[in-house]
Amino acid sequence: MSIMALNLPSDVNQLHTLVAELHKKKDNYEVENRLLRERIKQLTHQLYGRKSEKLLPDDEFEQSGLFDDSGDSGESNDAEPATVDEIITVPSHTRKKKGGRKILSESLPRIEIEHDIDESEKQCGCGCQMERIGQEVSERLEMQPARFWVERHIRPKYACKNCEGVESTDGTVKIAPCPPQLLAKTISSPGLLSHILVGKFCDSLPFYRQEKQFLRLGFALTRGTMCNWAIKVAEKCKPITDLLGQEILSGPLINIDETRIQVLKEPDKPPGSNSYMWVYRGGRPDNLGVLFRYNPSRGGSEVSEFLGGYRGSVQTDGFSAYDFLDTRDGIRHAACWAHVRRKFLEATGVKNVKNKRSLGGMGKAGKALQWIRELYAIEKNAQQQGLGPDLLREERQRKSKPILIEFKEWLSALGPQIPPKTLLGKAFVYTQSQWHRLIKYLEDGNIKMDNNLAENAIRPFVVGRKNWLFADVPDGAKASATLYSLIETARTNGLEPYRYFCYLFDQLPVAQNEEQLKALLPMNLTVDILEAYQQEYQERSAIALR
Repeated sequence: MSIMALNLPSDVNQLHTLVAELHKKKDNYEVENRLLRERIKQLTHQLYGRKSEKLLPDDEFEQSGLFDDSGDSGESNDAEPATVDEIITVPSHTRKKKGGRKILSESLPRIEIEHDIDESEKQCGCGCQMERIGQEVSERLEMQPARFWVERHIRPKYACKNCEGVESTDGTVKIAPCPPQLLAKTISSPGLLSHILVGKFCDSLPFYRQEKQFLRLGFALTRGTMCNWAIKVAEKCKPITDLLGQEILSGPLINIDETRIQVLKEPDKPPGSNSYMWVYRGGRPDNLGVLFRYNPSRGGSEVSEFLGGYRGSVQTDGFSAYDFLDTRDGIRHAACWAHVRRKFLEATGVKNVKNKRSLGGMGKAGKALQWIRELYAIEKNAQQQGLGPDLLREERQRKSKPILIEFKEWLSALGPQIPPKTLLGKAFVYTQSQWHRLIKYLEDGNIKMDNNLAENAIRPFVVGRKNWLFADVPDGAKASATLYSLIETARTNGLEPYRYFCYLFDQLPVAQNEEQLKALLPMNLTVDILEAYQQEYQERSAIALR
């Protein structure tokens, strides 16, 4: 203390300046500490908090606060008990009935095994013969692991003994042509290829794990062989994905998203750098498709190249690579309300969201979330009514637009008062910067409120990436894009991926023109077609295994 006193200036004005600087530093430290505490709370929630972004109704918030002892009400526990009887109205609610064991599908084949008592036990104590009065049946599900067998394709050869040694225009030896095969001169079949590729690109099972599975089942199939097959199959399927891209560009709306992928041997890039997988979801409402495209860059050139001369609506998140779409002729560029909701949720101190009495108890962020919930409720009601694009647009203009006007005025009034580096400030800045895109959904009933359709389409790739981690070469990444495209499009159109691949790999070698190739697109097939093919395939296999 004495040392500080010796160093203090004697001039009063200098002392005033020094005190002002200390106060300024103190304020800066307080702001920095608040930001750091906010960041710690956010990271803690990411590790341990509730992952769902779904907003609970007010009555559910109230239910969750019944046993909250945090003392948010500010009332003392020593307060006098109320002497006036109060009537408490408990809101009605529904409860899901706990179901029993699920009934096994009727489509599964049944093998009946009868367990009867001994003949001697069928004699009653009175001496009469007991009669059968009924039965009790219990079912359990049985299975066998994958089975291998070899298909031997035998082609008899024919020759004329009389013409032996004599030149003939017909040839001296005749033999049936070799049946068409997707990968010629390999031991692969449609069923084996489908099993391997669905295992990796649908069930997220890397090739090295499948290699171990095959060894347990008694057959050696190396991961290198499977990888080479995947790349070759993708090359054969390239005409199908080209047509898939055309189908997506023919629709009124395209949802776009991107995620990282690590490619170890990408030219001119270090092994640890990120490349990107882009996903496009669109097409006619009754023929939706999903297309993955690999690109080492995250720039807007990828999107610009794919869209070409497309005219319609495009929905994305707020990534800057999509900014050029705002000025592209013929394109209505819409943003994503789910991203806005996510940022305001983070600003609420999300870990304690369920302990609040209502959204109104969460301050400014809660007020924003209340408006967003009202907007989503309008969409949900319209969906339940089955409104088409035109009627949905009118519904939005009538109900959603007034809410958005009020929301915008509130943002403009409070925005300057909130520090931009706080979570709440970031939510305000993001919402205001994206506002011109966020309101685009009012103009087109084909546009959804959020870009979740694209995020859901790319999620299987993200899950798979956690298992196989990276691609070795760009060709492998491109092959992944092709195969993910076909699998996700099949799932989008209600087709089982394994059955679709079996059918595709069997029919693709004999497809000769564009019309036949289009017939192999998932949106042009039905469940009945695949089931009929699968039945025929199983019958052929059953004969082979007798």
